[in-house]
Amino acid sequence: MPKPETVVVTGTYEPMSLEEIDRAIRVLPARSQSLVLNTLSDLLKLDPSLDLAERAPNGVQADLSIRGAGFGKTLVLLNGMRINDAQSGHHNLDIPVPLESVSRVEVMRGSGSTMYGSDAIGGVVNIITEPPPTTELRLRTAFGSDGINQQRGAINIAGKKISEQLSFARDFSTGFREDRDYRNLQVASVTRIATAIGNGSVNLAYMDHPFGADQFYGNFNSWENTKTWFAGVQQALGEKTSASFSFRRHSDLFVLYRDRPQVFTNHHSDESYQLSLRRREEMSPTTTIYYGVEGFHESVISNNLGDHARSRAAGYAAVDFRALHRFSATISAREELYRSYSAAFTPTVAAGYWLSPQVKLRASASRAFRVPSYTDLYYHDPANVGSPTLRPERAWTYEGGMDWTPSNTLRGDITFFERQERDGIDYYRASLTDIYRAVNIQNLNFRGVEASLHWTPSRTHTFDLRYTQLRATQDTIAAGFTKYTFNYPTRSGVFSWQATPRGNFIFRTRIGVVERYAQSAYPVCDVYMGLPHKSVHPYIQVSNLANSYYQEIPNVPMPGRTIVGGIEFVFRKR
Repeated sequence: MPKPETVVVTGTYEPMSLEEIDRAIRVLPARSQSLVLNTLSDLLKLDPSLDLAERAPNGVQADLSIRGAGFGKTLVLLNGMRINDAQSGHHNLDIPVPLESVSRVEVMRGSGSTMYGSDAIGGVVNIITEPPPTTELRLRTAFGSDGINQQRGAINIAGKKISEQLSFARDFSTGFREDRDYRNLQVASVTRIATAIGNGSVNLAYMDHPFGADQFYGNFNSWENTKTWFAGVQQALGEKTSASFSFRRHSDLFVLYRDRPQVFTNHHSDESYQLSLRRREEMSPTTTIYYGVEGFHESVISNNLGDHARSRAAGYAAVDFRALHRFSATISAREELYRSYSAAFTPTVAAGYWLSPQVKLRASASRAFRVPSYTDLYYHDPANVGSPTLRPERAWTYEGGMDWTPSNTLRGDITFFERQERDGIDYYRASLTDIYRAVNIQNLNFRGVEASLHWTPSRTHTFDLRYTQLRATQDTIAAGFTKYTFNYPTRSGVFSWQATPRGNFIFRTRIGVVERYAQSAYPVCDVYMGLPHKSVHPYIQVSNLANSYYQEIPNVPMPGRTIVGGIEFVFRKR
């Protein structure tokens, strides 16, 4: 069996090495790549199965989907705690944590409702923070095209029993065109505490970003301001039990006409609370049982949506079996009870088998669901209207794949999958002059294949090639009149190369090519360079090097070539 290299926690009931996981999981390191990353979006773009449909650059406004599932069907977590927005999936990437606080991002492709509940139909993105390895002060500033003005920093205190990280990020731009300006502020505190009963953590974060939203949701020169507050506490209770509690508050001020706010202005505010208790029992050297309970409550106060609240409780259990370093299997199930909807039962079966120390086969089948967002149910504006009679979305995902690890420097994998959706939620209009109305769509099926090859020929060079192909079919509504379902990438590929020819120089490039349904393919090339030498680190980042014209959201053009240059100062405790 290959030697474990990376430990992951997403999609598993306890930390496991990447080689032991029987699901399609990708780990995207952030902390070790900080000088050649500008925002969290730079990380997510490295995986072609993740469709980051941006309305504005640098993570200001984007919809995230996995394997063609809509933006509301991807679950976003912060250290395993929910970030998804109850009002609208458009705000799921309002991440209040600066990139300085992020250690890595783990991506599970495929259904995850058995472990995490609603929303995890396409997959799960888990943003993970960890204690800083050293005590240090980091400060960086940068300027660039379109009036870009950025400042970021972090104070890291590493201790044996207590560690603390305070970080902030500020990102301003006058915009590459009228009404596309933005301001983004993030502040976070990450505390780790080692106690007699186990390790604990406290995460506190805040985000505020107003931005011009021209054409974002129709032919309007709109403006929007969103804010996020997050607090999460996790505590181990001995070796077998853990508990967590999280609170998230999000506000959204939306102005349809920026120059005439009196015509149509919405203000939404939603809150969510989550409490979970998890435990494991080792029945034998080969068999472990996991079980737990969760409670969740969310509410919204809105001049457009009205005032609503809903609660749910869930219990889950899983049996994990591993034998002879050759075979593994996990059987798990979750029952989720709602006050407003019928119960949701979501089972998962996953298994893996090592044909040899270099080749592993894996397969899984899982069920997932999503309850409608408050926007799906109650929203109305001159171009869109929700429906309070919507049913929850349901889906089965089947996948099979192979992992190939012939050496420590070469790794490849391939995965075939199919997702069968029922009662999918989208907006539909009968004609081009009609308004969009929220509806349930039947018999929507996605089939696809994912392949990757990761090669590290030497310490100084790393190559990564990934490809995803996707095809969707449905038989009830004409595809041309749905708003979101048929904007998925049919083919998407990413090639990245990172070189560190000397210890004081780092170079990284990413070339991505996307072909969306019924659209032409477009390439986007990004280049990053830095000099991580001693305490002063100059860097330069060039986005869309070839100055390609492209739209990830219909009628919302993205910026051309953008250049940002800056310098980072690092002061470490000796």
